[in-house]
Amino acid sequence: MTLVWRPGFQFDADASTYIEAVEAADTQALETGVRYAINDFVLGCKNDGIWNAIKASCILAGARTLAGALVPLVGTAPTNNNFVSGDYNRGTGLVGNGSTKYLDSNRNNNADPQNDQHLSVYVTQAASVSPNAYIGAGSPTDSGATHFGTNTSTDVIFFRNRSDTALDHSTANSGTLGSIGMSRSSSSSYIARAGGLNNSFSQSSQTPYNSNVSVFWRTGGTGYTDGRLAFYSIGESLDLAALDTRVSDLITAIGAAIP
Repeated sequence: MTLVWRPGFQFDADASTYIEAVEAADTQALETGVRYAINDFVLGCKNDGIWNAIKASCILAGARTLAGALVPLVGTAPTNNNFVSGDYNRGTGLVGNGSTKYLDSNRNNNADPQNDQHLSVYVTQAASVSPNAYIGAGSPTDSGATHFGTNTSTDVIFFRNRSDTALDHSTANSGTLGSIGMSRSSSSSYIARAGGLNNSFSQSSQTPYNSNVSVFWRTGGTGYTDGRLAFYSIGESLDLAALDTRVSDLITAIGAAIP
């Protein structure tokens, strides 16, 4: 059934399909405001020209249940490893435990071209364990690994993207909450975003590490996070600032719409 929010206006088809799938998993309808927030996000991403670059994504907020939150916005549904309903909050997202809980995105780190990739999360509660990874594939010593997280001993965010060094670059602790992401569109450099700012780093790419990207972990060894995330996306390179704005607006609107 096509959702209608006011006379003469229909929901975006992709947003409508997603909303209906979430409501089926929840076995009840979402609030009108939550529906609007999702629709605005999808339309906004399309207007910004970034929607098609998103290949795997979940909105880890808004849904009434954990099952609903794990319905994919785009791509394949993630595999839940050890999360339970008590880990989920409709307004702030899903929280890790720093040791065993993670989502397997079921999208391989090499599914996107070597020089055309992004990873992004929206953090609502910073991690307390050190070090940890919010998303990624491969440990710091693995060639072609891609991941980022925080080192809370110094409150520094580390970004790493297919390099031959353990830790490439970092940004200040102003970026420990909100949208954090990386995007590579060339062989010689990539963009890292945190705290509402982009930084460009010169770093040659390597053949991508062959493993699924994990969320709340980096798929290999240690590095689980106990942070809370409300969104993740994986795919081709895109405008991180545009995605930041859209996701921030989405999470704010969801928070305003739920009781």
